[in-house]
Parts: sequence; C-alpha cells; structure tokens
Amino acid sequence: MRGYFGIGVEGVSKEMNIGNLFRSAHAFDASFVFTVRAAYTQRLGKRADTSNSLMHLPFYGFPDIDQMLLPKSCKLVGVELMDDSIEMPSFHHPAQAAYILGPERGELSPEMLARCDHVIKIPTKFCINVGIAGALVMYDRVLSMGRFAPRPVRVGGPITALTPKGHGGPKFRTEAHQYRQPPPKLYNK
Repeated sequence: MRGYFGIGVEGVSKEMNIGNLFRSAHAFDASFVFTVRAAYTQRLGKRADTSNSLMHLPFYGFPDIDQMLLPKSCKLVGVELMDDSIEMPSFHHPAQAAYILGPERGELSPEMLARCDHVIKIPTKFCINVGIAGALVMYDRVLSMGRFAPRPVRVGGPITALTPKGHGGPKFRTEAHQYRQPPPKLYNK
C-alpha cells in the first residue's frame, strides 16, 4: 500500500481504549499515533496495548490544536457522527492522512472540525467505542487502498488468487543497447 497514515484522538476519557486504538494502529501498520489536548499515560494504556505499540510507532502528544503539526501534504480526516459527514464506504482515503477521533464521552471540538480537510462517519445508529471506531477506519483504508483479489460474484472466497506483483527485465530504448559489446582493448600485454 502506498502512502502513510497516522491516527489519534482529541481528549481522552478512557486511557485503556486509547491503548487499544494504538495497538490496532500498530497492527494496521500506521506510521504514527498522536493525542491532542489529552493526558495519555502509557502505564494505563498498556493494559490494552499488549503489542507495546509506542515502542514501535512514533507518538506525538500535542498540548493543543495550535501546536498540532502534521507532515506536509498530510490531510487531516475527522471521524465524527454528524449529518453532513461523508459516509465512510463512499470516502476516498487520501494517500497521506492523519485520522482524528473525539473522546468517548464527547465529540471533536469545533476548532478541530474547522482544521479538518474531510470529516467522515461510520454508518452506525449511534457512537461506538473509540478503539473500535479507529480500527474500522483503518480497516476501511487498508481494504480500499490495499492490493487484494477482487471479491467474487457469488458467496465465498476468491476463485482466483491475486497475481504476484513482479518486475520485468530491463527495458532498453534501442536494440543496440541489448547487444552492447565490452570496450575494445587499447593495448596488448
């Protein structure tokens, strides 16, 4: 899969759920994880973060929205259950993205929503656990941007396997390059 992504939360209500989110980010091969306006302690989050993700992923703890720095060309994608949010199955994920979720007992702040390039929603009847919501977003990203065999028309798994990605031989601009001879010797020994 090309590109990169990071995932984070604004505010924290349950640190174990953030640990679960960061563990899922590690499993889905995120490039970084972050918090904004949150006091996240690895000690409490580690109860759910059994992969010890912060040993494998860069972690950024931004004290506020103004100090939140993302890589150049990285699009901020808010995940919020609002009427005008884009439904996730209809969303085309940016190649370079950072996903931000709100706290469990709240929502993304108006300042964060204003900073977002896109706001998506998971098509559910009501809000779900932040760790599960983040895992669904990452799964949708991998599913839509990854290289998988097409789904079959009938129920069940793929009938044909995905052809392995391969590289052909060298390409030459002219045929003369294919038959290039070593340079002639200029003297005899």
